[in-house]
This record gives sequence, structure tokens and C-alpha cells, in this order.
Amino acid sequence: MTETEDKVRKMLNIEQVLQLVPVSRSTLLRMVSKGQFPLSHNISPNRCAWYEHEVLAWQANLTVNDRVSRASRRRA
Repeated sequence: MTETEDKVRKMLNIEQVLQLVPVSRSTLLRMVSKGQFPLSHNISPNRCAWYEHEVLAWQANLTVNDRVSRASRRRA
């Protein structure tokens, strides 16, 4: 790999993010606005994208407690 290739970070559009994160578009955008998901980056006036490594890091940091707390709220 060249030095430039080492510095390139893959960016994902919303459709690609939604393939990794099984939620609806509106849920994803709500999570972003509440600070529960990485922020997107504006790459042009009408286009935003997420860095793949940020989405994967968010995914890796999900804990069992997140799942348990949601399940207990549904039962209550």
C-alpha cells in the first residue's frame, strides 16, 4: 500500500449504513440527533456520509446492557 492508501478512510452513504445497522432511516437519524450514533460528515451541499470505522466502532461498543435495558422497558 502507498502512503495515500493508508490515509484513505472509507465513507458510507445512508443506504450503506442502514445495511450495517438494522434500523429504519428515521430511527437512524433520530439516533444521530440524540447523540446515540456517530455524526455524519457533509461531503457536498446535498450529500452526507459516515466514516466506516466510526460506525464499526459504535457497533463494537454496544453492550449486552443496552439490549437488556431495552427489553426490560418493553416489559414494564
